Amino acid sequence: MTRQGISASALALVLGLAPIAAQADTPQAQPQKIPPELAKFEAGLHKQGGDVAIPAAHATLHLGDRYYFIPADEAATVLTKVWGNPPSAADGVLGLVIENGKSIYDNVWSAVVTYEDTGYVPDKNAKSEDYDKVEEQIRDGEADGNAERQKQGYATMHLVGWAQPPSYDAAQHSLIWARDIKFSDTPVDTLNYDVRLLGRKGVLSLNMLSTMNDLPEVRAAASDFGTAAAFDRGSTYADYDSSVDKTAQFGLAGLVAAGAGVVIAKKLGILAIALGFGKWILAAFAVAGATMRRWIAGLFGRRPKEDQFDT
Repeated sequence: MTRQGISASALALVLGLAPIAAQADTPQAQPQKIPPELAKFEAGLHKQGGDVAIPAAHATLHLGDRYYFIPADEAATVLTKVWGNPPSAADGVLGLVIENGKSIYDNVWSAVVTYEDTGYVPDKNAKSEDYDKVEEQIRDGEADGNAERQKQGYATMHLVGWAQPPSYDAAQHSLIWARDIKFSDTPVDTLNYDVRLLGRKGVLSLNMLSTMNDLPEVRAAASDFGTAAAFDRGSTYADYDSSVDKTAQFGLAGLVAAGAGVVIAKKLGILAIALGFGKWILAAFAVAGATMRRWIAGLFGRRPKEDQFDT
C-alpha cells in the first residue's frame, strides 16, 4: 500500500482531528511511477535518525536506526504538496516518522507527530475508564455528523469498532488505541492508530494511519514505536507538581473521546462529533471546558502530480 492509497476521508483522523488522502488500494492496483521532481524532493529530505529532540513537546524521539524523522517544514510539504492536502493539514505538525527503508511514497504507515498543551492528564481512574461508553457516544453522533459531512461534500464515516481497544501502560504513561473506520468512498476500511504519551504539561501524540488490511503490521509497529518517545527531564509525568502545574479536567477516556472526534462538556452535557472540517471546538465546548485539539479543514487527497509540486 502506498501513502496515497489511503481514503480521501482519512488525514484529519491521523491527527485525531478528522479525516487524509487518496483512493484505497485494490488488489489490482499497480505501482505508480514517481515523477522526477518528487523523486528529487525525496532524495533531498533532511531525514534524522538516532535521538531527535522535539523542543515544542519537551520530548525526544529515540529512533535509533529503525525509523527516521522528517522535520516540521519538510513534513508540511509532504502533507500538502506531495500527499495533496491543503495547507491547514500541516497546522501544529511537528514532524513525520517513517520506517527506515521506506519512502514517503511506499510506506505502510506514517506517524504524524503533534503535541497538545492539555495540562497533566490524571490516570487515577485508568482501570475503571468506560471506553465502551466512548464508542457508544461516537456512534450516537454519526447520523448528524454524516448529514453535515454530506452537505459539505465529504464522504460519510462509520466507526466499525475498536481495531484495538484502548489500553494504558501505567509504567510508561502511554495510551494506545485503534479504530476501524468505514468511509463511504473507499472499499477498504481505514485503520487509525493513536499512540499518546502523557507528560507533565501535555500529551505527545504519534498518530498512525493505514488500512485494516495492514492491521497486524501496524499493531506491531505501534507497540514498538510507542516506546521510542520520551519526555525530557523536568517534563515527565512524574515531574508533575500540583501546586504550580495545570491539571486537565478529564481523564484517559476523555482523551480517547477527543482523539476520536467526540467532545464532551461535563457541566453542559454537550456532545459533538468532529465532522472532518473546520476548527476544533474551543473552551466552552471542549472536554470539561479545556481546549483540546484543532480540527483540520476537509482534506482532498489525491495522487501527486508533477504540475502541483513546486520544488
